[in-house]
Amino acid sequence: MAKSDLSGPENSQIVWAVGITSVVLVVIISFFVIKAVNSPSNSSSSTGSSPAPAELVTKVTTVPSSVFITVAAGANEALPKPISNAPALTANGKPSIYYVGAEYCPYCATERWPMVVALSRFGTFSNLGVTHSSSTDVYPNTQTFSFHDSSYTSNYINFIPVEIKSNVPDGSDYATLDSLTSDESALLNTYDAAPYVAASSAGGIPFIDFGGKFLINGSTYDPSLLQGKSADDIASALTDPSNSITQGLIGAANTVTATICSLTNDTPSNVCSEPAIQALKTQIASQASTN
Repeated sequence: MAKSDLSGPENSQIVWAVGITSVVLVVIISFFVIKAVNSPSNSSSSTGSSPAPAELVTKVTTVPSSVFITVAAGANEALPKPISNAPALTANGKPSIYYVGAEYCPYCATERWPMVVALSRFGTFSNLGVTHSSSTDVYPNTQTFSFHDSSYTSNYINFIPVEIKSNVPDGSDYATLDSLTSDESALLNTYDAAPYVAASSAGGIPFIDFGGKFLINGSTYDPSLLQGKSADDIASALTDPSNSITQGLIGAANTVTATICSLTNDTPSNVCSEPAIQALKTQIASQASTN
């Protein structure tokens, strides 16, 4: 599974908070309750994103149901990993999905597309940005969305995104966007590390925690599918289930959808009852859990 380190082009390392106790875990849960209700993380203005065009957002958030059904798992390459004995992440009676990424990160750029598609089946985004990954990293200038300063409303889930850095160079690194709190760092220190993810992927982004039940670390489909494509090229492909972009991106979106349906007790039923979603739920649950 491809992933980026939480560092800039010179591998400037973000140092995670070390160690965690059961008391800290309780604090983390309280943090998620508070953060899901209140405003986004503290942020700077050093962003390389701009407001997403309404037409682009519409194309990505209104993918025909026939495309989801036809693609099914598509060319998705990795499933979210179930975990056990982790505290549930909830707020206001709804499961919380926690995303950590960065605008410079090509794997984050790849994974934001299926995240936006899947989450739009459960709720509504506002103030999405558009941006691109670093021009000097692998898969340069991958066109994508940004969650920085966006908001999300849903009757079923909470979505809590943190874009740590922009794609704007700042010395040997990139400019900081959303700051991690000590509780967020503690969560990452615990679950973005072995044994919850492979030791070779520890500390990688994107990192996505689905309600304390499932994890994604890295991109789940081939980033090269988006190379050289404009944002509109990518979005416009999503009406053609045979397109290679659609096979990867919608396959990943269906996998994210199935994971969310596992948290929401299969609601909304018009989304979660699809046979492809139920089949993916079974595949995800059948993996060995990490204790």
